[in-house]
Amino acid sequence: MKKPLMIGLPIAAVVMLLAVWDGGSVTGQITKGKTRPVKTEQLMEGISKPNCAALGKGLKKQPADDKAWEALALHAALLNELGYILMEDDRCPDAVWANATKTLREKSLEVLNKIEAKDLDGANAAFKEMTGACAACHKAHKK
Repeated sequence: MKKPLMIGLPIAAVVMLLAVWDGGSVTGQITKGKTRPVKTEQLMEGISKPNCAALGKGLKKQPADDKAWEALALHAALLNELGYILMEDDRCPDAVWANATKTLREKSLEVLNKIEAKDLDGANAAFKEMTGACAACHKAHKK
């Protein structure tokens, strides 16, 4: 009976130490990648939040000119790229994350294509699906 206890306690201690060392979470990919310095929170604050907000605001009415359409395309393209970044550097902890980033990539590309076609209704529909994926991931992972 003492042998399993002697083996189990050191293993439990190592797991707990790693959890504390990793910011309180055994799956550190949620808060940061393995080798790159940027934190997931920083990606969300610096790329996702401003581009998603600008895209949502810009899609509320027909863009006035080509320059306005180009600005919307920029926001959609950056959100698409974020979908790739969030899967790199062993950042992805589970299927919820993987599925949400896949949807982010697919739907932001659809938004971009609709913007390039100057299809406001189509861009809005794809944007709504894209943000639904974000919400699902946030529900599972946002602290």
